[in-house]
This record gives sequence, structure tokens and C-alpha cells, in this order.
Amino acid sequence: MLTLTQRKPPNSETTVAFTLALTAEERTRSRHRFETEDGQVAFLRLPRGTVLWDGDILQDETNSSLIRITAKPEPVFTVIGATPLLLMRAAYHLGNRHVSVEITPNYLRLSPDPVLRTLLEQMGLEITEEIVPFQPELGAYGHHHAH
Repeated sequence: MLTLTQRKPPNSETTVAFTLALTAEERTRSRHRFETEDGQVAFLRLPRGTVLWDGDILQDETNSSLIRITAKPEPVFTVIGATPLLLMRAAYHLGNRHVSVEITPNYLRLSPDPVLRTLLEQMGLEITEEIVPFQPELGAYGHHHAH
């Protein structure tokens, strides 16, 4: 059993004991018990408010084991607009509802929600259901770090 207490800078060269694939929501939990695919148990005890990013390295309390966090593919709606303005309007309406949204120049991504799907389709956006890693914005209160 590992108790993971600190985050180290991401480095693809680091040798890790194992990799833990977490959904976007799971990456916002600073206190949590996880089981890996091969049955290892890991406890997160990170500073409150820690948000993990794809590729982050965590170290256990004895400094003997490192694990890598990866963004687990999860069901999402990928939203595409015919124009950048349409996409900006969609981001605005989703933001007003305090929905977690991944924002890129070409698409928005959010957790599946039939009500939002209807709203976005009525605005003229195109929605694709996908299973991919999800990296939502943290909003004004999160401590965002550079990737």
C-alpha cells in the first residue's frame, strides 16, 4: 500500500512503480483511496485543492515509490461550432451553468448531459459522443499550473 503525499514535476524520463489512470473528477480529489488495475492500493493525501494533471508524478511518504497520473479516457460530449463565435457563445452559456468544460480553439468538451446537449443543439452546435481523456478548465478558483 502506498500513501502518496507530494507531487513532483512531470517528467517522461522518470521511472515509476505504476501508473494510475484517473477521470477528470477523480483528479480533483486530494484525499482518496484508489486501486490500480493489478490490485495495488494507493491513498492520496495531497494538499487540499490539489488538482492533478495528465503526466503528473506523485511520490509516496517514504520517498521510495513514484507513480504517474494519466488522464483516463471517459465519456464526453465534444462540441464543434461552424464559427469561432458560436463556440464562444456555447462556452459562455456552459460557464453560466458552472459546468466543467475543456476549452480549445476548435472544440469544447464536457461531461455528457442530455439537457445541455439539447441547449447546444438548439444553438446550432454539433455534438459528438467520445471516450477520451478530459482536461477541463479549473475556473477562477483553481490553482492552474503550466503544462
